[in-house]
Amino acid sequence: MGYYKSTILVTIFIILISADYFMPCKAQLSTTFYDTTCPNALSTIQTSINAAVSRNGRNAASVIRLHFHDCFVQGCDASLLLGGAGSEKESAANDGVVGYDVIDDAKAAVESVCPGVVSCADILAVAARDASVAVGGPSWTVRLGRRDSPDSNAAEAATDLPRGNMNLGELISNFANKGFNTREMVALSGSHTLGQARCLRFRGRIYNSPLPIDAAFNTSLTAICPPTPPTGDETLQPLDLVTPNAFDNNYFLNLRASRGLLISDQVLFNGDSADSIVTEYADNPATFDSDFAAAMVKMSEIEVLTGTSGIIRTVCTSAT
Repeated sequence: MGYYKSTILVTIFIILISADYFMPCKAQLSTTFYDTTCPNALSTIQTSINAAVSRNGRNAASVIRLHFHDCFVQGCDASLLLGGAGSEKESAANDGVVGYDVIDDAKAAVESVCPGVVSCADILAVAARDASVAVGGPSWTVRLGRRDSPDSNAAEAATDLPRGNMNLGELISNFANKGFNTREMVALSGSHTLGQARCLRFRGRIYNSPLPIDAAFNTSLTAICPPTPPTGDETLQPLDLVTPNAFDNNYFLNLRASRGLLISDQVLFNGDSADSIVTEYADNPATFDSDFAAAMVKMSEIEVLTGTSGIIRTVCTSAT
């Protein structure tokens, strides 16, 4: 009886192994995904992004921010690019996000050489890397094969995206919800070495925040951002006054000098658990570059759609 029982168990095991062996593998991202179907995809995207950054240095920050805001809401699926009522793009959490036209141009360029092949999500992931390189930042390997979402979710944008007035605990929790530890959160925050913020977003930092602020820095900000809204709401200020259009580690030097523009910037250096990471990045720019690149790779693969999931949009702003 024992012999027959063992034989049956072995047979079942073989059947299970065979079934698993012949079962189609779940589609995965790959560095060679477009090598056959669109071999010029990456060079076409790079040319388009380089041209955009040459036209306007702010475009580098805008593209990196677009990628971040897309990936943090229902994954890296280009859902942010969709417009219309109830979309992420129209959410208050994405108010002030710009650069959609840069991705539109890159998509159009790719469509001209490989119609209907390359997803908007992949273009956005590659564009973020190319934008970093275009302004002196690190490069990283982007694995490809993402597909686009046919829909967008404003409600998730409101809950999942970090905000400029968050304290350190809230930031740590927000990033942890997406699988990032504190070090990775600080590294990704270093993208604020680029770009600008509106008075609407930093008013609370210069008038109502208990966080330390450099006196001269505060004076310069109060001069352009009055305490009573809406006066001055749209006035822009570089997140990094020293090298606003270059990717470097000055962001962390600014934090040590109490010149973080947003509350969510300065809380990274305020006598708490992130201080040592800020210090390390301020003193070792190569370490920051390496950690930022690794965190961007990880971010670019959050909840991606692959295989038969999702769609390939012909126009990034349209769900077709």
